Amino acid sequence: MNLPTLERYLNSFGKQIVKQAKENLSAADKKGALENSIDFFVIKKGGSITVRFKMNSYAAYVDKGVSGNKVKRTYKDYKGKTKPSPFKYRTKGPPIDILSKWIKKKGIKGHGAKRGRSKNTGQFISGLAYLISKSIKKKGIQGISFFQKPLMLGMKQFSSKFGKAIADDIVNSLRQQKIA
Repeated sequence: MNLPTLERYLNSFGKQIVKQAKENLSAADKKGALENSIDFFVIKKGGSITVRFKMNSYAAYVDKGVSGNKVKRTYKDYKGKTKPSPFKYRTKGPPIDILSKWIKKKGIKGHGAKRGRSKNTGQFISGLAYLISKSIKKKGIQGISFFQKPLMLGMKQFSSKFGKAIADDIVNSLRQQKIA
C-alpha cells in the first residue's frame, strides 16, 4: 500500500525532532560534532514505514547522563518519567587525554600562565584533567534529555496527526481503487 500522507507526516515529525534536539544541545552549550551528527531517515520496508534517528554513539551518555560511584544521575524519558541513568562509572573515570583537549579548547590556564610562565602548562593541564576525571567518576554527569524531551513533545503533538495521515491515505487508496 502506498502511504504518501503518512510518509510526509513522518518526514515532518523527524525534522521537528532533529531541529529541537539540536536547539537543546545549542542551549546547553554543547554545540559541535554531536549536534552535527543528528539526522533521521524514513524507512519503507515490507509494507511498514518507520522513522529512525541517527547520531554519534556517545549521544546516549549526554542524553541520559552517567551515574558516578557516589552520585546517582537521572533523566526524563520520552514519556516524561524520571528514570535512573542506565550508565555508570565503575572503575575508571573519563580519559585524561580527552579532558586535557577539552581544557585546552576552553582556554583554561594555570595561575603561572598569567605571568608568562608557561613551561609547566602541560603539567598543569594534566593535573587538572586528572582532578576533573576523578570528580566526574565520583559525581557522574547529569543527563540533559536533549533528545528525550523533543521526542516526548513530538509524540504528544503529532499523535493526532498520525491517525489522520493514515486515514487520509486509506481514503485516497479507496478512491483510486474505485476509479480503476
